[in-house]
Amino acid sequence: MEALRPCCMVPARLPTASYEKPMLHLPFRSVPTSIFPPIRQCTARSRVVTAVSSTVSTEPVNPVGPEVQSHSQEEKFNWLLQWYPVMPVCDLDKRIPHAKKVIGLDVVVWWDRNENAWKVFDDMCPHRLAPLSEGRIDQWGRLQCVYHGWCFNGSGDCKFIPQAPPDGPPVHTFKKACVSVYPSTVQNDIVWFWPNTDPQYKDILMKNKPPHIPELDDPSYTRSMGNRDIPYGYEVLIENLMDPAHVPYAHYGIMKVPSQKKRVKADREGGRPLEMKIQKLDRSGFIGKQEWGTSKFIPPCVFYLSSDLLIDKTNGSASSVETKKEVQRRILLIFICIPVSPGNSRLIWTFPRNFGVWVDRVVPRWMFHVGQNLILDSDLYLLHVEVTLISWSEVFFLCPK
Repeated sequence: MEALRPCCMVPARLPTASYEKPMLHLPFRSVPTSIFPPIRQCTARSRVVTAVSSTVSTEPVNPVGPEVQSHSQEEKFNWLLQWYPVMPVCDLDKRIPHAKKVIGLDVVVWWDRNENAWKVFDDMCPHRLAPLSEGRIDQWGRLQCVYHGWCFNGSGDCKFIPQAPPDGPPVHTFKKACVSVYPSTVQNDIVWFWPNTDPQYKDILMKNKPPHIPELDDPSYTRSMGNRDIPYGYEVLIENLMDPAHVPYAHYGIMKVPSQKKRVKADREGGRPLEMKIQKLDRSGFIGKQEWGTSKFIPPCVFYLSSDLLIDKTNGSASSVETKKEVQRRILLIFICIPVSPGNSRLIWTFPRNFGVWVDRVVPRWMFHVGQNLILDSDLYLLHVEVTLISWSEVFFLCPK
């Protein structure tokens, strides 16, 4: 991502074109007065999205130190040639289709029991363009449109048109009677899809896979997961999650902030200078080092922090007669940020850890959701107001180090 140059007060208009808006140009469909460029639509029924190069540069404005590995001469990041998460499997009901929006695309997610897989279709029946997400799964496991009853299998082929006479032409086999199907897969118990229905991407999973986090498939780690739609944009969401300086203030009394014994508190909340260092930066993301661990960003959606290994010389048992042993304790804070539409985003979160695993087996899932949503609510209003009042082209202030 393009870095912002630390500076003092910046006027709304400059006499020369020396200032560039530090804005993410995401490939949403055209929306009036939106900052996002439109996607070109193909007139074909498959509604193939034309891949356009993003205007976001991976080259930072400020020169980075020699210890940072940066490949700024590589091609620009293409937002439409990436895997995008849709929803966690734990929040999807196999009995019904689900309507979701990702990067401006309306999709329907449904369980194909014949292929034993989650499918992601264009949420539009080819007959009269009714949303397939309002339909149902019929007794044969097909996706049925609620308007006229057309039925589709997991490959998008129309298998039944109730109004077509059995002795007439096989109109259900026509190509225009098919639904556009997006390549999809399940990775780390999350449904992902490739936002292009062009046949050349049918087997994209063989060449390109969604980001994989091994700890989410490790049975020694907890795996409770949640999600929420948020009324501000993806670019605001992900920037806020990468900003640890706001935590003591926006989440005061909710999140515990580690304190340094040698440092005198400047205020009640305990705000202080934070040491952060970028170790690697290129078009595939970045790796950073913070005081308590390592952060990693895998564009366009995955950002997580992992703690340094903590040595616990007990085995976690309450019994004092058992032999003590060293255990490496580790916790991750994983945030999966999904661009939905201009001004809207979706967050999937999970905090796997390899200690206290029994807690997740005893405490109900909804209690974890209450705590996490309390954190999200504590600065949701702030961020929503900010994006409605502030434009990057107006006055802003960034403190230099």
